[in-house]
Amino acid sequence: MEEKGMFATVGKDLSAGLVVFLVALPLCLGISLASGAPLFSGLIAGMIGGLVVSWASGSQLSVSGPAAGLTVIVLNGIQTLGQFETFLLAVFLAGVFQVILGFLKAGIIGLYFPSSVIKGMLAAIGLILILKQIPHFLGGDEDFLGDLDFNQADGRNTFTEIGYAFSRLQIGSLIVGVVSLAILLLWEKPFLQKIKIFKLVPGALVAVLVSIALNLLFSNSFPALTIADTHLVQLPDISGPASLLAELSFPNWSALTNPAVYTLAATLAIVASLESLLSVEAVDKLDPHKRRTPNNRELKAQGIGNMLSGLIGGLPLTAVIVRSSANVNAGGETRLSSFFHGVFLLLSILFLTSFLRYVPLASLAAVLLVVGFKLTKPALYKSQWKLGMNQFLPFIITILAILFTDLLKGISIGLVVGVFYILKANYKSPYFFSREKHQGLDKIHIKLSENVTFLNKASVALTLDHLPEKSEVIIDGSQSTYIDYDVLEAIENFKTVAEEKDIRLTLKDIPSVTTVNMH
Repeated sequence: MEEKGMFATVGKDLSAGLVVFLVALPLCLGISLASGAPLFSGLIAGMIGGLVVSWASGSQLSVSGPAAGLTVIVLNGIQTLGQFETFLLAVFLAGVFQVILGFLKAGIIGLYFPSSVIKGMLAAIGLILILKQIPHFLGGDEDFLGDLDFNQADGRNTFTEIGYAFSRLQIGSLIVGVVSLAILLLWEKPFLQKIKIFKLVPGALVAVLVSIALNLLFSNSFPALTIADTHLVQLPDISGPASLLAELSFPNWSALTNPAVYTLAATLAIVASLESLLSVEAVDKLDPHKRRTPNNRELKAQGIGNMLSGLIGGLPLTAVIVRSSANVNAGGETRLSSFFHGVFLLLSILFLTSFLRYVPLASLAAVLLVVGFKLTKPALYKSQWKLGMNQFLPFIITILAILFTDLLKGISIGLVVGVFYILKANYKSPYFFSREKHQGLDKIHIKLSENVTFLNKASVALTLDHLPEKSEVIIDGSQSTYIDYDVLEAIENFKTVAEEKDIRLTLKDIPSVTTVNMH
């Protein structure tokens, strides 16, 4: 999408940015709390993710900020180094390492994540969001809103927390959650979306405003229903730009001689880079326009973000799938939506802290319940099943592994299973990729080899990404006896890109991804 097209969708992006802000605010605070860092540090990372990384990145829809997947590393890192300012130095150096990785073109690894594993990650996060929001919905959970790990800091796990929440149910939270969920579902009905005002105003904002009004009604007229402060958004005390500047922290440069700083920086750089690459790959699959994120540019953007975050007292950040999914779900079209969410974070801290403390977590849980369901719809499981065991088993194992461990461990297990099936199916398959150009480079003939495996996905995807606009392209599979599903999906996604780049595309003997037999 060209820049002028980006500004043509400013209304949608503003609305989506507001929804992402409502989701991101408690996530930033919760991750700070779980990481043993100052409460404000997560907000700094969130603001940098929106205000800076959104422009440095090549992704149109991903949203960056502090990530739940890094909480254990951050917590242990602060304890090991003994001082938050020394930890900030490690964050800064991690950013430097990420920029170097970007220039070394290490982002290519992102193209080697199997489609089944990425879809499994999305479905797992959707499932976890649903399971994790139920306790907040009931008003019986005091863990932070963005917690994704199976084992929780309070000693319970994803499933036992639900039973515990029912035993501590707050009727006021339940009423607010149900009303918020009803508003969100009603807002998406076609008959309401035909009315202009319902298109302009996001349902999440209405749900939050109604939830605040309900809780004020409870406190004034029905005290027994009043939602406890622990189930409202908790914000640090900021009363304007001066106190905001006072909250900033700076790296301890004297610790540059400490080897432990470099060890932690390398760990943060590797884990944050992997999580970012996984997230942008997943968001690209959710993108209606099927735009591809340049992975090496993404590493550089995340590196710049982490350098800035470390310099002024922020947590390490990554591209985050929960916020990015909320962005897609809210109708975001370009990077402006992520930028607007950063602007809203900044303005809210400067001017709206007293107001935001009235927001019930049950209302925000309702927003995440809707996002979660859209990520893990039954139709997704059905479509993966139809693709055969080579796709379904890595998909379902990834879901279970993430559900019962954490994001990075689960993805690792899913990748091992995915690679096993790839090697099993394709270990004897030689590969060659020929590209024929005709007069003036205006006609391009891409002839696929006899066996095109997942291992060839990166080459095919990169070639398609670099095809010139207004050209004639033939993708010829007439000599192919086997084309892997991931390669077919890349070609299918390219159809959308080709239309937007005015490329005349002809597919010759290329099976559809919906009809291919994976057995």
